[in-house]
Amino acid sequence: EASYLSMSFHGTVAKSEGYMAELWKEYGKADSRWLHFDTTLISLEILTVLVCGPICIWLVYAIVNNKHYRHFLQITLCVSELYGGWMTFGPEWITGSAALDTSNPLFLWVYLVFFNGLWVVIPIAMLWQSWEALRPLEDLSSNKRRKKIN
Repeated sequence: EASYLSMSFHGTVAKSEGYMAELWKEYGKADSRWLHFDTTLISLEILTVLVCGPICIWLVYAIVNNKHYRHFLQITLCVSELYGGWMTFGPEWITGSAALDTSNPLFLWVYLVFFNGLWVVIPIAMLWQSWEALRPLEDLSSNKRRKKIN
């Protein structure tokens, strides 16, 4: 996403050159908003690069070093990704998906559904993992509360 932001602030993806520009142009065939300066996408990508990027690095550190705050970071990151996905596609769907090319099976099923679906499936799986890891803590807390009452 940092490459997209750089290209967008120095022109547009459509006018950019280089390897990363070619990747974004290819995806832009399925979703043309990524070829031009789309303020919604730019706003989301700024948050992704400046907030979610560092959280990802911090989360990897927390996982590797078994830090107590790992699941807090994981839940924060997953919810942010799901929200970002909704804010990327929700408005587009509500307005009729004019920027999405769904007539081409490759663009629809591979670029739009599969690749963007990963940004839904993986965060949901990681949220479930955090849920399962934190659930015993609630049971422990509930038992302590019951003992205090008795």
